Amino acid sequence: MNRREMLARSAIAAPAALPWFLCSSSRAAQPPVPPAKGDAIKITDVKTFLTAPATIRLVVVKVLTSEPGLYGLGCATFTQRARAVETAVDKYLKPFVIGKNPLNIEDMWQSNFVSSYWRNGPVLGNAISGVDMALWDILGKRASMPVYQLLGGKCRKAVETYRHASGQTFQDVEKAARLLIDQGQRVVRIQVNVPGLATYGAGVKGGAKEDKEANAKPQVWEPRAYARIVPKLFEYIRKQLGDEIELLHDVHELIPPIMAIQLAKDLEQFKLFFLEDPLSPEDIGYFEKIRTQSSTPIAMGELFNNPNEWVGLISKQLIDFIRIHLSQVGGLTMARKVAAMCEFFAVRTAWHGPGDVSPVGHAANVHLDLAVPNFGIQEGRVFTQAEKDVFPGCPELKDGYFWANDKPGLGIDLDENLAAKFPISDDPPFDYRWGNLRKKDGTIVKP
Repeated sequence: MNRREMLARSAIAAPAALPWFLCSSSRAAQPPVPPAKGDAIKITDVKTFLTAPATIRLVVVKVLTSEPGLYGLGCATFTQRARAVETAVDKYLKPFVIGKNPLNIEDMWQSNFVSSYWRNGPVLGNAISGVDMALWDILGKRASMPVYQLLGGKCRKAVETYRHASGQTFQDVEKAARLLIDQGQRVVRIQVNVPGLATYGAGVKGGAKEDKEANAKPQVWEPRAYARIVPKLFEYIRKQLGDEIELLHDVHELIPPIMAIQLAKDLEQFKLFFLEDPLSPEDIGYFEKIRTQSSTPIAMGELFNNPNEWVGLISKQLIDFIRIHLSQVGGLTMARKVAAMCEFFAVRTAWHGPGDVSPVGHAANVHLDLAVPNFGIQEGRVFTQAEKDVFPGCPELKDGYFWANDKPGLGIDLDENLAAKFPISDDPPFDYRWGNLRKKDGTIVKP
């Protein structure tokens, strides 16, 4: 046999000798692979619900799919601009997502984010979040797993919370704190009224009539009186409650940066669990100065909606707790990335969780809290009976912990008919105290 004949025979025999996955003729003979079952599922509708079972405007998004009975819920609550978020979802995101695969969560987030040339901001962030959380809820239900399992499984059995003790006097605050401690709380935020001023967090609230009066007669605030009284509050509470109870305080960006630095130094002796929002997002450059002058732990972020606001603070280890509002930043998809970044810089999570987070949003907080290793604390609250009725499956608060149920998805539902019985108030359209806080000389103050 000459060389030419040998090569020819080798070429004929080669396909039979090769593995099937390298043989083109074998590939052609294989039956086509059917599409994955999930490829057929589509989004068929998106609905927005505005409800106020605890008198706070909530925005909840429901995403329906082509699979009968399969839908998801997400929180999109921006209570001061509820109607704007409703419009963003109904008029812009809804037509954009209908017909798409709800299981492609990351792709959906990215495409929703760039579906307008100008992006970021609380309205778009909450609209995206409403859809995003609903998609995670759908995925969990379809997989018959709680969302925390999809995020990697439990790192803890329950979620440690803190709650708010406030009052007009130091004694009022002490009494409120003792009540919370008796209920099992080990971490308490304390706030007190500043005499003669409209004080954030002191527990005084008004209704619609008072709102209209506030719009005509602004609230008065002076930062120096506040900065003097807060260390005295901590001195009193520490003497009464001792060192075992963990204490927090929320500045709420209400004082100038230089005063915030001094306050952090003044409070250092009282060993706070953290000092919350001592600066506004516009003043985050001052965090380097706070860090060099005080060891008081700092929590920041509930007003953030742009990664440029938190990336530097985390990577330079200028804060100790990240406080972002999950729906503000776009939902679970973004928040889990933030938590993962924080893990590598020893920053712990402390997601925003007040009354203007819907029970659906609280459920999302809890599922993420259970799954991230660098969890720190969760702002908690007691749900009213009306909230529990409208949102069956609310996280359970017991002995200072939030407990998630083990139902698939976020484990929470919405009674649409009952939600309709708690319509939001459009008169006034929001709490007029926002935007009407001023110094005695008339200068506007950030809220």
